[in-house]
Amino acid sequence: MSAHINHVVVVLQQVSLEEVPAKKLRLTKPSKSAALHIDLCKATSPTDALQYLLSFARRPVEAESVEGVVRILLEHYYKESDNSVRLKIASLLGLLSKTQGFAPDCIVDDAINTLNNEKSHQVLAQLLGTLLIIGTQLPDKIAVVQRLIDVACKHLSSTYFGVRNKCLQLLGCLGTVDKPLSKETDAGPGAQTSHVRDVQSVISDYFQDQDPRVRTAAIKAMLQLHERGMKIQQTIYNQACKLLSDDYEQVRSAAVQMVWVLSQLYPESIVPIPSSNEEIRLVDDSFGKICHMVSDGSWVVRVQAAKLLGSMHQVSPHFLEQTLDKKLMSDLRRKRTAHERAKELYASGEFSSGRRWADDAPKEKVDTSGVNLIDSGACGAFVHGLEDEMYEVRISAVEALCSLAQSSPSFAEKCLDFLVDMFNDEIEEVRLQSIHVLRQISTHITLREDQLDTVLAVLEDSSRDIREALHELLCYTNVSTKDLAVPVCSSLSSIPRCSTPDPGAADYIAVLVLVFNAAKSCPTMPALFSDHTFRHYAYLRDSLSHLVPHLRLPGRKQTASSGLEASGVGSGSLESAQNFLQDSLVRVSALQNLETPGAQDLLEFTIRDLLRLGELQTELAGSADFCATYLHCQLLLTKALQEKLWTMAVPLCLKQNAKVSTAARQILDETYKLEFLYSGLETQQIATIHNIRLQAKALQLILTARSKPGVDRVLGACEKFLQDVESFQRLFMTELPHFQDSFVEKLLELMPRLTTCKPLDLVKILQTTLRQSGFIHLKLPEQIHRASATIIEPTGESDNPLKFTTGLVVALDIDATLEHVQDPQTSVKVQVLYPDGQSHIIHPKPGDFRTPGPGRVRLITQVYLSHSAWTEACQIEVRLLLAYSSSSSKQSASKPAWNESMGGLPTSESCIESTIHLSKPVKVFIMPKPARR
Repeated sequence: MSAHINHVVVVLQQVSLEEVPAKKLRLTKPSKSAALHIDLCKATSPTDALQYLLSFARRPVEAESVEGVVRILLEHYYKESDNSVRLKIASLLGLLSKTQGFAPDCIVDDAINTLNNEKSHQVLAQLLGTLLIIGTQLPDKIAVVQRLIDVACKHLSSTYFGVRNKCLQLLGCLGTVDKPLSKETDAGPGAQTSHVRDVQSVISDYFQDQDPRVRTAAIKAMLQLHERGMKIQQTIYNQACKLLSDDYEQVRSAAVQMVWVLSQLYPESIVPIPSSNEEIRLVDDSFGKICHMVSDGSWVVRVQAAKLLGSMHQVSPHFLEQTLDKKLMSDLRRKRTAHERAKELYASGEFSSGRRWADDAPKEKVDTSGVNLIDSGACGAFVHGLEDEMYEVRISAVEALCSLAQSSPSFAEKCLDFLVDMFNDEIEEVRLQSIHVLRQISTHITLREDQLDTVLAVLEDSSRDIREALHELLCYTNVSTKDLAVPVCSSLSSIPRCSTPDPGAADYIAVLVLVFNAAKSCPTMPALFSDHTFRHYAYLRDSLSHLVPHLRLPGRKQTASSGLEASGVGSGSLESAQNFLQDSLVRVSALQNLETPGAQDLLEFTIRDLLRLGELQTELAGSADFCATYLHCQLLLTKALQEKLWTMAVPLCLKQNAKVSTAARQILDETYKLEFLYSGLETQQIATIHNIRLQAKALQLILTARSKPGVDRVLGACEKFLQDVESFQRLFMTELPHFQDSFVEKLLELMPRLTTCKPLDLVKILQTTLRQSGFIHLKLPEQIHRASATIIEPTGESDNPLKFTTGLVVALDIDATLEHVQDPQTSVKVQVLYPDGQSHIIHPKPGDFRTPGPGRVRLITQVYLSHSAWTEACQIEVRLLLAYSSSSSKQSASKPAWNESMGGLPTSESCIESTIHLSKPVKVFIMPKPARR
């Protein structure tokens, strides 16, 4: 028995000895808190302690280690006498509380306790900043938030501006207007603690603080309450208006924003006019006050005021028009109304005899500050803004004019002269912005001849961006006189059609489009048309209905489409094209089984008709191409599922298997084009695309099982497919009712069985389900646009090679126009394909993209070419690509907040799944020459 016990003891000793190395390994890697404690204990001076803390701040801390680290920091905080070290510890507490996965409610008590005995104002302000960070991490903890608000109110009486600032920030970020502060915590300067006050009244007390930084913090705290959805009281308006004349720039800037917020909250409220018995709407009063700030001494305030004016659309037209007029009422004297003057004369028994000059002029002088804020506030505000010495102010004024003019056609006409004058500004950015603004309000304006002369003079500007923007403007602007078009009508419309071997049909059509549009507003022009012009009008009216207007031609019969237009229905050809598109989709959706005789023929005919429709009606080109591509996917799928293919033995149908594999790959490519190449799609259309993509993936899985035997290979493909089905259900849960009798609905019904069956059984189920699935009717949104690109330069027509030395680089200028491309700065790439098969993809810089008009983007960039020596010149291909990733599809959530700051950076290669051809390739001759010896 003793021998047995000794044996057990020996074994236990051996086990314990074997466990010792494991324990040592764990101890050689101490925790973050222990390492920090050891470092701080080694510090012999405050400088050493700061170095250790700075080094520690650069290392990441896991969520589970945060609380222990905080305890170590607090322990050293209480022992430390140096203010700078305690300040750094307070800063680290705030940083640690923001660690992802850590709930800082466990350190709230300790963080609040640090305030009790702190004597340094700077450290106290930093500790309050830490409490602010903790409070914003715990918005649902009502008790914690209330404690922090109490702490803020308690320290508002501090003599240090930084402490008061942090307290006001706490009230603005955590305070609530529906719950009043207790009277014990009310600590405003000069305030009585015998009554209960709310957070807004406490904050507003500090609008008159002696320190401008505190006044600014108070206004910003009030604005923070507004941003959190709490309604600011109107009583604050007068206080905010007084701060518009503050001596400090930052106070005035915050006050301008506060006045604007109140004008949006209470636009129809009535406020009295100082030194008068009159009243005015609050939005009009605030508009005049903000207009006055456009003449502020600080250009920062002037920029902000000008920008805010553009969003005040509720202002009265009278005040709006005053912004373009510098005249001041009665030379700084308020003019009484005729009724007021007559009443006063009647009461005194005197009437004007007319013997004395201006004996009825106003006798009283008006307070000039009152005149500035009311009468002269709006007068000439935009005139001053457009003439400001700082170009930032001028740009802001131009943008504000645009915003207000878009909602007021009469104001657009009045500001036209001022905007045209800005075409001569010395700063290119101001000139360019003025042209863009005039383009945006072009529907409300008509250029006079003198204005047109000023506009046309800009065509000689040295900047290509300005010249191109001006071309865009001239395309959309109406001219008030017809003298430009009528005299040249006969010569333009009678251009010889076959005068040269190359008649230049495109130029001739462009001239006719110009003439027909001019004839719409000039009834005398059609009488000057020749016979062939009438015939060409009928053709162009049908083929280019979006460019050629409806004309009532003398002695000509009205067509059916013209009759529709005359009855007010709209464009007859466009309406009939829309009906044809819808009828085609309904006709195809009536097919319950795509394997029935004639179904494939119907699909082919419908696809052909839709493609032709997109060529004739450019307004419907996107929708027609989208439908044609979708139906082409259905046609490929139908052909791939023909019964004779799947009844044959595998060795006998290798050629057919290759065809089906190609079809499946083609369907996948088409679905990615449908999803990422077209804009304006809704969730239902995207779900429909994903449904047919699942069918193509199921087809590939079946082919994998037939042609590549092996359980492991098939098992992995099955698991991936089931993940795709679950992803569809998660993303399109709300759209599932629209997918009755579809492939994905049948799969979701079979999911419990699919997840448990063998891979080969799953493949058989998929094959049966594919053939039994019905056709989903495609419902179109109002407007679909197809992304496209056209390379303008290089043209690809030059036979002269671009020569450069081997091993060096040569720059190739790229000029392209992009239409309806979403987020071009991150998605558009340039591909260069060399004759040896090498392919290079270049990411253009964000500054290479310009926006000349809505929906259009201009890409002007350079790509650098290099290669080894060639014996003769060869062609390279240059084209534009659209990069996409299925993880960033349109049904995904919006970008995370951190990604907003990285918007200008190119998409990383890991995020790019593949690319789609966006333009036709252009061929360029290059000739790398060997270097000279």
